[in-house]
Amino acid sequence: MFESLTDKLQSVFDKLATKGKLTEADVNAAMREVRLALLEADVNYKVVKEFIDRAKARSIGVEVMESLTPAQQVVKIVHEELIELLGKPAPLNTSGQPPHVVMLVGLQGAGKTTMAAKLALRLKKNGQRPLLAAADIYRPAAIKQLELLGAQIDVPVYSAGTQTPAPTIAKDALKLAREKAYTVLIVDTAGRLQIDSGLMQELEQVRMVVRPSEILLVVDAMTGQEAVNVAEGFNTRVPLTGLIMTKIDGDARGGAALSVRQVTGVPIKFLGTGEKLPDLEAFEPERLAGRILGMGDVLTLIERAQEQISEVDAAAMEKRLGEGQFDFEDFLEQLKQVKRLGPITDLLGMIPGMNRIAKDLDPAEAQSSLKKTEAIINSMTLQERRQPDLLNASRRRRIAAGSGTTVQDVNQLVKQFREMQKMMKQLGIMGKGKKNKRKKGQPSSGQRGNFLPSALSDLLGGR
Repeated sequence: MFESLTDKLQSVFDKLATKGKLTEADVNAAMREVRLALLEADVNYKVVKEFIDRAKARSIGVEVMESLTPAQQVVKIVHEELIELLGKPAPLNTSGQPPHVVMLVGLQGAGKTTMAAKLALRLKKNGQRPLLAAADIYRPAAIKQLELLGAQIDVPVYSAGTQTPAPTIAKDALKLAREKAYTVLIVDTAGRLQIDSGLMQELEQVRMVVRPSEILLVVDAMTGQEAVNVAEGFNTRVPLTGLIMTKIDGDARGGAALSVRQVTGVPIKFLGTGEKLPDLEAFEPERLAGRILGMGDVLTLIERAQEQISEVDAAAMEKRLGEGQFDFEDFLEQLKQVKRLGPITDLLGMIPGMNRIAKDLDPAEAQSSLKKTEAIINSMTLQERRQPDLLNASRRRRIAAGSGTTVQDVNQLVKQFREMQKMMKQLGIMGKGKKNKRKKGQPSSGQRGNFLPSALSDLLGGR
């Protein structure tokens, strides 16, 4: 979502990096370009003015002007101001006696029903026992949709049809949650305009009967600055505790995410990063600021990997690396793991310094490259995968014919595999030597090294 803004900010910082000592004129020129980039990204103009004033005041201070690396100091200041602009992390309020009630509100079509299931899945993974309540009585399909989503994630759904008033449904769902010892009740309400007085009154009634610990506004990032107006409108009728921004994987300019917290005072709690039910991330201002400035987001990447790769698999890979082993079977497993983590371009964008490569990489071409690599490895016999030294000229011709590729493709893959094998052996030696010195909570060598390098080498080899 922030691709255009990231490109423009990096262009500004690249210009600063070509200079030695910075003058006040250099800083003013850079801040003008930053201001223009933010405005073009649809950030609220008042928010932009305050942001630039703070960043400029700090950038023309002694801290920058007398620094040996002034350009890097300016980037650091902009990064810190972005984090300040985005606000602090705001986890869900789960204090007090369960069940905790989470009420989802928003415009029609914002994605509340799907978001209710995404949130339930996330809470379930964190050890909670969620119950979903279908309180959208104006769209019969919403009830059926929530029931289907609930079945997918094995979370029960309370519904009472379209004739029962929404406040009554919410009240009865809360009663059931207490009786069955559910720890969280997620109430999916109907979409409505913030200026629709009748429907907003219904939301107030629902709020009165369930006393939610969280009222979360689901906002479509594609709505731009209108998201700020929507948040302000809802907040005046039902005091919001947080926002969930959806569709941030789209081509929206991103201004709403940078403006809404500053204008409304309501924190962003979650980001919807895709269409699948697991595609929900906790909002981490520091990580998002890093992505915007092209610094990557390694922590989110590691968390994704840890969700998709079991500790048993990671431990097994660590053991093999420690023994200096790495074959095409391991390579194939890594490719499958990478595919589970999401689009290659997204993964590259999370690695510091790789965002420009991600921008130049055609997603369709990257996907095709992955499929080609899988096809070549699948055309090998089990013995060939485990003993790559057996791959002589005749075997390579057979593998090429079986995978629908050329001998040159097979040769290139084998060459890249050899390079990765050397690197993996080095990782194995490093992991073996430092295993006992690892701090608590620090990922092991297997966890660090087994989910990206091989497949990315295949995609980026020769670039």
